Amino acid sequence: MNHLTTNGEAGMSLHKQKEKLPLEGFNGRGGNSVLDGNNGRSCYENCGEKDIAGSSSSQPDVVCKKAWQHKEMTFQDMYENQNLIDDDDDDDDSDWEPLQKVVKWFCTNCTMVNFDDIVHCDVCGEHKESGILRHGYFAPPLLQDANLTVSEMETKERHEGFFHAMLLVYDDAFGWKPDDVLIEIRWMSAAAYNGINGTSQNSALSSSTAIGFDERMLLHSEVEMKSHPHPERPDRLRAIAASLARAGIYPGRCYPITAREITKEELLMVHSLEHIEAVELTSKIFASYFTPDTYANGHSACAARLAAGLCADLASAIVSGRVKNGFALVRPPGHHAGVKQAMGFCLHNNAAVAALAAQASGSRKVLILDWDVHHGNGTQEIFKQNKSVLYISLHRHEGGKFYPGTGAADEVGTMGAEGYCVNVPWSRRGVGDNDYVFAFQNVVLPIAKEFAPDLTIISAGFDAARGDPLGCCDVSPAGYATMTEMLNDLSGGKLLVILEGGYNLRSISSSATAVIKVLLGESPECELQNVLPSKSGLQTVLEVVKIQMNYWPTLGSSFAKLQLQWGMYSLENKSEDLSL
Repeated sequence: MNHLTTNGEAGMSLHKQKEKLPLEGFNGRGGNSVLDGNNGRSCYENCGEKDIAGSSSSQPDVVCKKAWQHKEMTFQDMYENQNLIDDDDDDDDSDWEPLQKVVKWFCTNCTMVNFDDIVHCDVCGEHKESGILRHGYFAPPLLQDANLTVSEMETKERHEGFFHAMLLVYDDAFGWKPDDVLIEIRWMSAAAYNGINGTSQNSALSSSTAIGFDERMLLHSEVEMKSHPHPERPDRLRAIAASLARAGIYPGRCYPITAREITKEELLMVHSLEHIEAVELTSKIFASYFTPDTYANGHSACAARLAAGLCADLASAIVSGRVKNGFALVRPPGHHAGVKQAMGFCLHNNAAVAALAAQASGSRKVLILDWDVHHGNGTQEIFKQNKSVLYISLHRHEGGKFYPGTGAADEVGTMGAEGYCVNVPWSRRGVGDNDYVFAFQNVVLPIAKEFAPDLTIISAGFDAARGDPLGCCDVSPAGYATMTEMLNDLSGGKLLVILEGGYNLRSISSSATAVIKVLLGESPECELQNVLPSKSGLQTVLEVVKIQMNYWPTLGSSFAKLQLQWGMYSLENKSEDLSL
């Protein structure tokens, strides 16, 4: 049941369901998403690399200069104790000391707070006035925005006579509204921009990559910032859009589909009437929350309908052959939204809507591959009894301590659909390309090929990317590109990628661009071959294969090979112990 509140204290707060899920930290990604195991430290202390994250935006605020407090406080502390950092310290008897005031600013890329006496983010290293929102990940991370002109942003001819230029006008005072966006497209072929009649148009579209995007989804935002900017913010789409424009991909090489709002009848195939009405109610409320981290404003219901509608129409277009594949550049995300509840930043389950739309258009079997760093508990709930939809998720789990706590390897589906939920639950932070590709080789692809889907949907959260403040993993853009290419051979190339999470703007935009390049037919810039997993990664994959081979006989040969590999690891460890 959804409980909507207007004061940030949601009736369905995960803080109040400790017996079901681990403690929810700031922004709904609780447990180890903000805390490092049991040591109470923020994952920012050890996660990512200084040169990989994003830009900065100035939001002046006067606070007491206690930098040590900010270093030791977790996201959860800052969210739950907004007044913890006060101008006055009643316990401090040093009244004779003058009150020192400083200005703070929040990094646009990673949202972390910094003091005004530094120009580079203390967490990600991005310049305070970086141009990532104007130029995407092409903006130099360590330099101030160069303020390039439109003519300087124009690219050379890239694909069948396409040229483009895109200027993203960002108003620091009021934010980016649809009217602020100027898109100038020059010398674009009539076939791509206006469309042409006859066979040539159909042929061009059937071999094209479609993009689903609508500026109205930028209007979904948290009305009142708490102690920290919310990580699921409109800048996520802005940074990706700027990167695609700068790369000459969109507008340019991809086909834009017309946005529409999903209908109530379509949503009822996935969600309960109560859930749908609860989301719709937010359009009449200035600011509201489903959980302490899952916000809504007056535009959120429309944004959620647009996101779901774009995903449904992309799926239908791909299945019917009108386009080759597609990328849904949408928000709010969806894979935590279940039948009856909105949670984890998610309002409607976009991937589930797309899967059912695909089946309505003729697909018998649909694969949903979820590589978001958090388990898609909503998607699993929706399809756990459905043998026509195979759900495979790779995510941090850590024995249920990582948000949302679901997704253990033994969660395999129910009511005759056992084996149609496949969970690869990583046991630690920092998981990178090798472990992900190894899991694809030994779990994802063997099962997916035996399932033989008519359409493959990727729930593409990029919060396992290197530098992400919540995921704290180490997947590179080349890693995401490689996984996309591996899935591209399934379903005859019918592939839909749907944006889920990802909160480092530089990481999310570079990763999304790398994935779309694969959709366009390019090979990954860095080939990942002969990968060797970590010991913990091998152990996880071995555990999953042992469980899933009961339902997928094709895994039998892999299990013997993995056992042999595990034995070699054990022998190496014994040799090391003896040498010590």
